[in-house]
Amino acid sequence: MSELEPGAAAPDFTLPADEGEVSLSGFRGKWVVLYFYPKDDTPGCTKQAIGFSEKIDEFEAAGAAVIGVSKDTAAKHGKFRGKHGLKVHLASDAESDVCERYGVWKKKSMYGREFMGIERTTVLIDPDGKIARVWPKVKVAGHVEEVLAAVREAA
Repeated sequence: MSELEPGAAAPDFTLPADEGEVSLSGFRGKWVVLYFYPKDDTPGCTKQAIGFSEKIDEFEAAGAAVIGVSKDTAAKHGKFRGKHGLKVHLASDAESDVCERYGVWKKKSMYGREFMGIERTTVLIDPDGKIARVWPKVKVAGHVEEVLAAVREAA
């Protein structure tokens, strides 16, 4: 699929989560920070999840929900949440369907080996379900603060 563009409708989804199910349409009327990350309990992904969790009260005060999506199972998300005291929604896209619809399932390479994986990406979705902003190829340092500033500015 092509890259998502601001103004386009955000693809709806319902995914299993460690707390039941998470549906994008369930957050209609709120801003949604939808962040895609490669894997639970890896250094960058843990830092990112903790960063969003530490600022969750500020995101909620600005009218935004935060949802993290990876291919990890809902049960693994539960362990990840418990181990690090995470406060964000964590959804499991085991089949990569949502990742593909959002254009974040990409060919990657490491140490000369090519493989398919999730490109760390954050999508800001407005209360009407439209894409407001996309951050591709996210670098974790400073990202949560940048997204929070964008939410505050947009809200």
